[in-house]
Amino acid sequence: MTIVCIDAGHSYSTPGKRSPDGMNEYAFNKAAALAAKKILLRAGVTVLTPHRDDYDVPLSARTNLANDGRADLFISIHANAFGGSVWNGVQGIETYIHNLHSNEENKLAHHVHSHLIKTTKRPDRGIKKADFHVLRETKMPSILVECGFMTNRQEKQLLASDQYRTLCGEAIGRGILEFLGKAKRIYFVQTGAFLDRDNAENQLAALKKAGFEAIIK
Repeated sequence: MTIVCIDAGHSYSTPGKRSPDGMNEYAFNKAAALAAKKILLRAGVTVLTPHRDDYDVPLSARTNLANDGRADLFISIHANAFGGSVWNGVQGIETYIHNLHSNEENKLAHHVHSHLIKTTKRPDRGIKKADFHVLRETKMPSILVECGFMTNRQEKQLLASDQYRTLCGEAIGRGILEFLGKAKRIYFVQTGAFLDRDNAENQLAALKKAGFEAIIK
């Protein structure tokens, strides 16, 4: 049985983790984590989720859950910021591994990061090294992904959208499955192709009303 810990960084109550116009980072993190979780569950992967809506779970508790639960992988999902609460031009996606990373950790980062860049078409800021607690204190290959900057007006609009949140989460999930060798178990169903955007929006609304998950690509 494969176990993956999907960690949505922070919480609704975490001070300061907001865009200049007030978007809460955790709203993105949670939605993307849920989309990744759904992809993994469909492939038969057991998923642990250490985050909570009502309070910011301590980092030690997050890594303890992964370690005690014998997770095979740990992925922490975040939205980035630069320059405090001021809009600026810094943008793009970056993925972090620990300074003393293993070969497996490096491979996991490359699979997930490449799927995020390919899917979102956002600028590639690369795979970087850091001594973050969630990377240092976990006993399994662990990565932290930053899916765009809340302090960039364009990327903040993306981070606030349901479509982008789902795209990021599913890209993370597919990258994990590719690393695990389970990517072949994912299937996608297309219900239409439209030249007119309005027709695509109408189809999307109809599918969601009927209870199906759907996005426009």
